[in-house]
Amino acid sequence: MPNTNNVPDSTFDNVEIRDISKVAALDIGSNSFHLVVARIVAGSVQILHRVKQKVRLAEGLGTDGELSTEAMQRGLDTLQVIAESLQGFDPQSVRVVATHALRKASNAKTFLKAAKKVFPFPIEVISGAEEARLIYQGVAHTNHQEGQRLVVDIGGGSTEFIIGEGFQTKALRSLQMGCVSYTNRFFKQGDLKPKAFDKAITSAQQELEMIDKKYKQIGWNTCIGTSGTIKIIIELAAQLDSTNRENHVCLTDLLTLKDLCCVAGNSKDLQIQGITDDRRPVFAAGLAILIAVFKSLDIQEMEYSQDALREGVLYEMEEHLTHPDIRQRSAESLATRYDVDVEQAKRVLSTTMALHQQCKKAWKLDDKELKNMLAWAALLHEVGLQINTRRIQHHSGYILQNIELPGFGQEQQNLLATLTRFYRKKIKVAEIPEFTLLGQDKVFKLIAMLRLGVLLNIKRQDGILPEFSVRAERDKLHIQFPDNWLEQKPVFRADFESESEYIKELGLKLSYK
Repeated sequence: MPNTNNVPDSTFDNVEIRDISKVAALDIGSNSFHLVVARIVAGSVQILHRVKQKVRLAEGLGTDGELSTEAMQRGLDTLQVIAESLQGFDPQSVRVVATHALRKASNAKTFLKAAKKVFPFPIEVISGAEEARLIYQGVAHTNHQEGQRLVVDIGGGSTEFIIGEGFQTKALRSLQMGCVSYTNRFFKQGDLKPKAFDKAITSAQQELEMIDKKYKQIGWNTCIGTSGTIKIIIELAAQLDSTNRENHVCLTDLLTLKDLCCVAGNSKDLQIQGITDDRRPVFAAGLAILIAVFKSLDIQEMEYSQDALREGVLYEMEEHLTHPDIRQRSAESLATRYDVDVEQAKRVLSTTMALHQQCKKAWKLDDKELKNMLAWAALLHEVGLQINTRRIQHHSGYILQNIELPGFGQEQQNLLATLTRFYRKKIKVAEIPEFTLLGQDKVFKLIAMLRLGVLLNIKRQDGILPEFSVRAERDKLHIQFPDNWLEQKPVFRADFESESEYIKELGLKLSYK
């Protein structure tokens, strides 16, 4: 062991110490849970370690769409273990995204509520398109091929297809086929018969009919596969054919692997060196899907990339620290597409933010994410105007509920739609959805602030609104206008009287003077 007694105290004194932040991303997949921990130094992401746990949530999805109690418990047990690995992490430094299994589970909220008791970080259920976008970001930050690339990620319940160039995506799609779901459909009890393979491949090609023509028209220079399924297939193909380019696979290799599976007859008897016991049961399904992908998209060769969804989440976390939020770009794009009255949107935003500033402590709404959601709702509350001025709030809520919004998780998009749906007129509390990550009382108060932000700018003019102050209590809100101002504005006062009645539905009392 080296002697350190002679090391001078000044060692490293002249080494620059950079600001370092530690971040983590957890991908709650249909087959596995993947945790990646990294540090951000000088704007770059350095992976510290990765953890992968087989959970097979999708295996517990019944035909009725319910996630079984056993699958839920496997997920909760795994989250409890991962929570120990994340002790000491700031909640702002951890992002958790859930994919196909929780997107499809009709009782996903039951799982998410139970998860809150054992796992202290919020879980975002993301759409298929958002999953695809994040997968592409993980690949784009670590692979530097020239020209357009096609990225394919075979998961447990869905397969994502992305065409992009540089960091920009040109086509995103998530199809309902995955190695766990296809195992349940075509390879039950591990049977590996040629007919089962043919049925699985045909089914996958039917799914691919939704994208094959469009994707081939767009084209790509290189094809990249991610996920554990593609990794093991490429590793096994290398054993079969030493002439393969390193880390690449072609269709003939896939068909050879299929023949070996059929000879084995059952996944338990599949004697190919390199297949782990946890991968063996779902291997054939993943292989069938990949064969279909090669055939339908006329792929000649595929290269493997280990970076995918969780790395995409990590790199986006780094960008959030130094670059504009992707959600801001999504909101701005939507405002442009629907010809939002930008001047009015800015008036409502300014007033709503002023209300938030004065209410946030009393109403416990000082979370930055909640402020952002309220701000985006203020900017986008009139997107429904393009459909009709009548019932505009319904149209706005519908658009924001159903349109693709890159960067927004399902619950965030749901909140955005809810805020805009109830920004004016009567409030039907029964139609306000229940949120997993957010208490209903906070949703009600966000709605109230947006409604008042809109009402106070009902004249749609600058210079009309006087200086006013706001005082918030637990379930009360008082707005103080300059002396005699309301008396000179009878219509405005009547609007406030109506609003004070509407807002009672939210369990809030509005007073003004």
